[in-house]
Amino acid sequence: MNVPRDSFRRCLRVQRVRFAGAAFAASLAASLAVAPLHAAEIRTAAQEATTPKFTSLHPDRKTPIGGLCVDIMRAIERIDPDLVFVGDQTWQPLVRVEAGVAHGQLDAACGFLRTREREAKFTYIDPPLYSMNYFLAVRADDTVQVNNWDDVRQLGDQGTVLVAHGFGIVRQLEKVGGLKIDSGGRDAESNLGKLVAGRGRFFIHRSPGIQAEIARAGMQGKVRVLPAVMHTENFYMVVSKNLPVATIEKIRYAIVRLNANGEIGRLLSQWDSSPENTR
Repeated sequence: MNVPRDSFRRCLRVQRVRFAGAAFAASLAASLAVAPLHAAEIRTAAQEATTPKFTSLHPDRKTPIGGLCVDIMRAIERIDPDLVFVGDQTWQPLVRVEAGVAHGQLDAACGFLRTREREAKFTYIDPPLYSMNYFLAVRADDTVQVNNWDDVRQLGDQGTVLVAHGFGIVRQLEKVGGLKIDSGGRDAESNLGKLVAGRGRFFIHRSPGIQAEIARAGMQGKVRVLPAVMHTENFYMVVSKNLPVATIEKIRYAIVRLNANGEIGRLLSQWDSSPENTR
């Protein structure tokens, strides 16, 4: 059979186009199959002395690090796999974490109280992650009963409230007014030591957290936690002002989802050792 030369050439061009198209499609599919997903790494750190936000999972070792904030960050990653938090297995003191986020060396920090000073340095992501209640601890043999801050004020110099240095609750206590505050202690353990030694009447700390800190300091039987809720605060994820808006919105969306589906509440209950649940 004789095929006209023009028809043969047209047929050949069609076959070449089809072959090139198929080759391109195959190449594209292969490249998509092996192309890495470029996740946004969110640099953070584990904040020292902040149980249960961050806590060593083994009493005799500093790592691995777990806690409420670690669980929340893993939950955010499950909502959006393009977000990956790194650095949560490295301990840093609070002052260093704050400086790192403020200067862009860290991208995010979990579980911060909202204060005017911090708002000037960080971007707060709404809604809050969770809220916590604050309780007062006293020596086990102290018969004092406190229902509100007026009761503490009436004690005058005999009502010194111990609080960890640099923590957001210090500013909140100053706003209450009329309180004798000692914020010289570095962390919960040092303040509990001061409390037992009679160098303060009260130690204020959040729950979940206060019972774990008492156990960690070996102070069971030496101090007791008063039942009155003295203060309630919201805690937030804060991020560097240099973090891209798109990444911030991804984190915000994940937090909204985790609040809506009850996941954060479930995680909080797992770490809850509040006085009302343990007495």
